[in-house]
Amino acid sequence: MTLEEGRRVRLAEDLGIGEAFAGEPGAAVGFLALGAGIEGTVERVDGELPESHGVREYQRLKALFEDYGHTMPAGSRERLEAEIAELEPEWTAHRERGKRVTVRVRWDNGLVLDGAHQDVLTLLCGGRRGVGPRPTGVSPRGSRAGASCPACRRR
Repeated sequence: MTLEEGRRVRLAEDLGIGEAFAGEPGAAVGFLALGAGIEGTVERVDGELPESHGVREYQRLKALFEDYGHTMPAGSRERLEAEIAELEPEWTAHRERGKRVTVRVRWDNGLVLDGAHQDVLTLLCGGRRGVGPRPTGVSPRGSRAGASCPACRRR
């Protein structure tokens, strides 16, 4: 998933924000959360999240094997190959997923979530508010047989 400024997203899971207070100071009256399904627009892409320890270790061990594997004793080389094979699924998942980023999202209800990991967001149909491509069959006003485009919410 590629998140860019202006793209429409949906929150994929509930996010707990914190305790809600009212009345006398320090009186907690509940817990505030953003519910899954809320939609908004990416205002800014902040940066890439660091790679996991397993991904970094796979890269390190693979480079070691490629550079020095041919000079290692058979037992050491086999142990290194086993460690690389153990980390292979995590490396494959990382490559398929691509770089992970954090973003600032302005939800349709006016709330803003800053530093959100892309893992908790779902990209909508690819439409952007007022710019960019629309899904096939969606008119410039966003309608498809009377239904509004889920990405741009226009009829």
